[in-house]
Amino acid sequence: MYLTHITQYFEATVKAHPDRIAVHDGDKTITFQQLYDYVLDAAARISQQLDGRIGLVVAVHLPKSLDAVVADLAVLYSGNAYMNLDVKSPEQRLANILEQTRPALVVTGSGRQSTLPQGIDRVWELPHGQPVLDQEKRAAVLALRGRCIDTDLLCVINTSGSTGTPKAVALNHRSFIDFTEVVCEAGLVGDGEVVASLSPVVFDIFSFELCMLMAKGCTLALVPESHAAFPIRLLELMAALRVTFLFWVPTIMVNIANMDLLAQVPLPDLRMAWFAGEVFPTAKFNYWRKMQPHTTFANFYGPIEITLDCLYHVVQRDLRDDEPIPIGKPFHNTGILVLNDNDEPVWPGSAGEEGELCVRGSSLAAGYYNNPEKTAAAFVQNPLNAAYPEFIYRTGDVVAWNEYGELVFRGRKDTLIKHMGYRIELAEIEHVAVNTLKIAPNCCALYDAEHKRIVLLCEAPSPLPEKELRRKLGEVLPRYMVPSVYKYLPEMPRNTNGKIDRQFLKNHINSL
Repeated sequence: MYLTHITQYFEATVKAHPDRIAVHDGDKTITFQQLYDYVLDAAARISQQLDGRIGLVVAVHLPKSLDAVVADLAVLYSGNAYMNLDVKSPEQRLANILEQTRPALVVTGSGRQSTLPQGIDRVWELPHGQPVLDQEKRAAVLALRGRCIDTDLLCVINTSGSTGTPKAVALNHRSFIDFTEVVCEAGLVGDGEVVASLSPVVFDIFSFELCMLMAKGCTLALVPESHAAFPIRLLELMAALRVTFLFWVPTIMVNIANMDLLAQVPLPDLRMAWFAGEVFPTAKFNYWRKMQPHTTFANFYGPIEITLDCLYHVVQRDLRDDEPIPIGKPFHNTGILVLNDNDEPVWPGSAGEEGELCVRGSSLAAGYYNNPEKTAAAFVQNPLNAAYPEFIYRTGDVVAWNEYGELVFRGRKDTLIKHMGYRIELAEIEHVAVNTLKIAPNCCALYDAEHKRIVLLCEAPSPLPEKELRRKLGEVLPRYMVPSVYKYLPEMPRNTNGKIDRQFLKNHINSL
């Protein structure tokens, strides 16, 4: 059957596994049949709020919880797209997001309306209690889906914007269905996985976890937010629930490696570990691979404008601690272009030659919601195709082919600098500091253009011997790449995506 709506997966799963646990949320659990009943009941109520309209954006203002799962799936069944909001965001940021996207409805929980910005008039509280849904209402809900097509939006995800207002990335059903199909076809997701769901609801990873729940009957074990600060508790929870699958940003995995926690709490049931979103220091990755020899590890790559990811690399050979983990090869039905500064292709076999990674295909976002200017700037005509309109997304990431025909991430175009006449990739300095010399668990190299100097920020409880740092870095890097200023932070600031907040550090480079 050709799928046009992500929830079509759910029908077969509920029929096949009605009594399987769908969600663990602390002490609460819910089966697939129970979840389905709650979702359809909420979908009927949401549709009533919207007068039966479809194709709208509905904001969901709930903490990560069973309620959030119900709300997101209910919005989909109502024929609309959900937009999860971070309940911890400052009021002004929420106001900016809501002003830009203008959702038709905001779904929230009991007592949470007061935490929303002033002036939000279309707010509906998700009800509690047993679902009430007769066959007529159930049929009416399913009919809503029948009015949808695969290019309708599934969700809107907000990402950082240079103006202070996040860009709202619009992702459709076709792109999520395509990604779900290709990862399953590649054997990267199995039936009935138990998923350690650590990502916030505002991440695309959480949206894919919902797809896994619906498509493969996977159980979502919602990890309490507090466990990220206490990784030993996270591992204990995973061991107790016999987690088989994770998809994480590497930060927490690095912390676990730094504290050697897998020696205390091994994960014998962990079958598959995906990581994405930032560079995983290879030395820390090698710790995981050594401690979890029965686990398959896959490095995924893709900015939010590409639904989930477009490249992947299943690690099957040993990697040196100073060797970057490849981002690999494109998924089936995803086209990639590596273009040099003249928009000419850089082909496999040209080992070491760099270019910007560009992507085409069903995985591309529909654009930025209510933002045609930024959409037109990012999603552009394929320069290699003059015959008909074909959009590509220019990622801004610099990559190169290695000797194995795999792509390797080299850095961001916006972190490439000119210093003393030399072209320098700041990420290379960071890689040497963290992976080769192991100066600190996290480092961030910035360029202070005003004073024309490279600054290295190190995550350390106290200053490190600067003379020794210069000597060590000078043994690996050419002299013009050795930072001239060193600063120390007990902990790197991070943005909502869990990545080092480079923009904040850059804005405060001389006051840290």
